[in-house]
Amino acid sequence: MSNTSPESKTQESKPQAIGWSREQMAQRCAQDIEDGSYVNLGIGIPEKVAQYVPAGREVIYHTENGLLGMGTEPSAEELDPDLINAGKKPVTAIPGAAYFHHGDSFSMIRGKHIDVCVLGAMQVSEKGDLANWSTGAPDAIPAVGGAMDLVAGVKTIYIITQHTTKTGAAKILPQCSFPLTGKGVVNRIYSDLCVIDVTDDGLLLTELAPEVSFDYVQARTDVTLINAVK
Repeated sequence: MSNTSPESKTQESKPQAIGWSREQMAQRCAQDIEDGSYVNLGIGIPEKVAQYVPAGREVIYHTENGLLGMGTEPSAEELDPDLINAGKKPVTAIPGAAYFHHGDSFSMIRGKHIDVCVLGAMQVSEKGDLANWSTGAPDAIPAVGGAMDLVAGVKTIYIITQHTTKTGAAKILPQCSFPLTGKGVVNRIYSDLCVIDVTDDGLLLTELAPEVSFDYVQARTDVTLINAVK
């Protein structure tokens, strides 16, 4: 008779996590944002990027609801229920931050005054098309927010996403099957497995997460990748 407890069996059968965690994905993305950049962060994993600005580097964060100079997540003592980001989550404001009307905020976006935007994705195509607001299903709840304005007006678009869906389906595809947010707008993809640049020659894999092989990533991608990791 086995002395193994049900809890031990559950722990033994649980697959070991492979690749970067959500926090590590955000930290990796933050490393590529240049000093002095004006940056907008999407809802979800992209919001975590603000926690990982490299030491000695200043990044000014913008949020669509009217704040330029968004700081990190507040402590219990700093929490102000009236100070939130576009995802309705509490934030802080750095010294010198500015508050303004929602319309002025979108004028900054549409006027191409924001350098980098970090967004999540449902699907990304090999040409850099982005789908991140609806599956197109009849019962889907559309949630485009400011994403269409952001991909049209911001100079550089970074995507942070799990490499596959919860069921293991590829999210990087020859063409997006979901309604598009923007066509040919994505510059770089940060997944839990790797970093991929969108180039004229195709999708260039430039970095692998620890213990992840190129073949492992390729098997989970519906597009032929160019391997720049030697």
